[in-house]
Amino acid sequence: MAKPATALKQRTIDLLNQRGVNLEDIADLVIFLQKNFIKDLSPELALDSVQTVLSKREVQNAIITGIQLDIAAENQTLLEPLQTIVERDEGLYGVDETMALSIVDIYGSIGFTNYGYIDRVKPGILAKLNAHEPGIIHTFLDDLVGAIAAAAAARLAHDDQGEQDTPFK
Repeated sequence: MAKPATALKQRTIDLLNQRGVNLEDIADLVIFLQKNFIKDLSPELALDSVQTVLSKREVQNAIITGIQLDIAAENQTLLEPLQTIVERDEGLYGVDETMALSIVDIYGSIGFTNYGYIDRVKPGILAKLNAHEPGIIHTFLDDLVGAIAAAAAARLAHDDQGEQDTPFK
């Protein structure tokens, strides 16, 4: 069961919502990542895992920071050349992915592999966030949302007893 929302967690969720991302969107990504590995994975269980990941202060800080940078870029208030780099979501920039990796690192190597996969295929809400519509910048948000999903999926994988119940030879 997810912990009750703190003021910072609630602010994080509110910012995600303001940027067009609801927690069910992220839970859908968790299901996308784990549906073939965890029997009986329900939307409620996926959402609970997302809520648990969002309860971590370092996750909240990364999301708030990334959203603020996206908003600053939309408002044309970043210094050059950073303004242009973030607007273009340049492939070699990498700071957005580095922030995302700080989230997936919480749950170990499966978090990294989940994130790499979902960042490459960009299913669901990630495709929308990565659409590069004029005037809308989600350079950080798409990676952070993918990281939340990857971490929540990894968390479920760590809790899954499936492999642990298989007898050893």
